[in-house]
Amino acid sequence: METEQIAVLAAMFVIVFGAAWKAMALLRPDPLKRRIDGIAASSAAGNMGAMGAVGSMNGAAGGAMGAQDDDSSSWMDTVTKVSHRVAKLSLPKEDWDKSALRRRFANAGMRSDTAPAIYFAAKTLLALVLPAFALVGMTLFAGPDAQKFLLMAVLVMAALGFYLPNVVLNRLIERRQRSLFEDLPDALDLMTVCVEAGLGLDAAMQRVAEEIGVKSHALKDEFELVLLELRAGAGRDKALRNLALRTGVEDIDTLTSMLIQADRFGTSVGDSLRVFIDALRTKRRLRAEEQAAKIALQLLFPLMFCIFPTLSMVLIGPAAMQVARQLLPTMGGMH
Repeated sequence: METEQIAVLAAMFVIVFGAAWKAMALLRPDPLKRRIDGIAASSAAGNMGAMGAVGSMNGAAGGAMGAQDDDSSSWMDTVTKVSHRVAKLSLPKEDWDKSALRRRFANAGMRSDTAPAIYFAAKTLLALVLPAFALVGMTLFAGPDAQKFLLMAVLVMAALGFYLPNVVLNRLIERRQRSLFEDLPDALDLMTVCVEAGLGLDAAMQRVAEEIGVKSHALKDEFELVLLELRAGAGRDKALRNLALRTGVEDIDTLTSMLIQADRFGTSVGDSLRVFIDALRTKRRLRAEEQAAKIALQLLFPLMFCIFPTLSMVLIGPAAMQVARQLLPTMGGMH
C-alpha cells in the first residue's frame, strides 16, 4: 500500500513540475521584444525631451502610461496565447463564428476575442486539475475501503470540471437577461417621449443610450451597437434583428419585430411603443406575482426539515425528560 502511494505521489510530482515548467516557459517575456520596446521608449523620451520642460513632463507621463498599457497588453496577449494552446483540447469541431455557443457568449455580454479561448481552456484545466486533486486526496487521506471508489471519484470530478464553465455561463446569461427585461420598460418610456417629441427612431435610440447608462450598462451597450451598425451602413431591420440575437430576450425580439413592422408599414412608432410598454409592464407584474406565490412552497421544506424538528425538540424535550424520569423508576419497580 505504501508503494502505491509513493508511486502516485511521484507521478503527481512529475505532472505538476512539468506543467509549472511549461507555464513558466510560455509566460516568460521575449528578450528581443523587450529590448525593442526599451529602444523605442528611450527614443520617444529623447524626442519628447526636445520639446521643452512642460512637453517633457507630459511626454514622460504619457510614456509611463504607454509602458503600463504595453505591459498589460503583453500580459493579456501571453494569457490569450496560452489559453489558445490549452483550449485546442476541448474546442468544438464546428466553425466558431457559426456555432450556437458564440450566440450564448453574446447573450452573456462577452464580446472579447479572448473569451472563447479562456472558456475552453478553463474546461480543459478543470477537467484535469479536479481529478488530480481527488486522486491525491483519496490516496493520502482516505482509508482502504474508500479507495475502492477512486475511479468513480476521478470520473465525477472530471465531469464536474468539464461542465462547470457551462453552469457559470448559464448563470451569467440568466442574470444579464433578467437585468435587460427589468430595465427595458424604463428605456422604452424614454424612447416614447423622444419619439413623440419629434425625434426619429435613430435619434431617440441615441438619446436613450446616453440616459439609460446610469441605470443599465447592458442596455446602453446594446443600443450603442445598434447605432454603430446603422452608421456602418447596415439596414435598420438587420440592426434590430442583430439586437434580438445578441440579447436573447423574448420581449426584445418582440420589440424589434414591432419596430420593423412599424417602419415598413408607416404606422405610428409612439402608439406602438405605448401599447408594447403596457403589455410589458403587465408581464413584469405577473412575473413578480408568480415569484411571490412560489415563496410559500419554497419555505415549506426548510420549515419541515429544519425549523419544525428544532421547535418540537425545544417544546417537547423538557416534558419528555420529566415523563421519562417519573415513569422509568415506576416501571422498574413493577418488574
